[in-house]
Amino acid sequence: MRFVLISALALFASATTAAAFERISERSSFMDAVGGKDLRISLYGLTLNVLDNGQITGRAVGYDITGSWSWENGYFCRDMDWSGYPIEYNCQLVEVDGDRIRFTVDQGAGDDAVLRIR
Repeated sequence: MRFVLISALALFASATTAAAFERISERSSFMDAVGGKDLRISLYGLTLNVLDNGQITGRAVGYDITGSWSWENGYFCRDMDWSGYPIEYNCQLVEVDGDRIRFTVDQGAGDDAVLRIR
């Protein structure tokens, strides 16, 4: 179970289907989309908050998530820790579609995760 959750968190979480996602390439647009809101994946009991001060907080399966982030060359770059398990630094493509946000690792070349914006 921990391996599955760690893999999900490494993405920021689950497989997606094709949709009308639009890229976010500016930090200000990203914060407009997520600032003061929860990012969730109910299946994992995952809730994340991406704070304007560069911090990430949250919980998954009852354990705390902490981390930091920055916006670099049009990508969301983050590292996190879930209950003592480090989640490596990665820069991710960010796209939004209504109340859904998709993060794709390796600057858009890898796996993706879709979270609900609440």
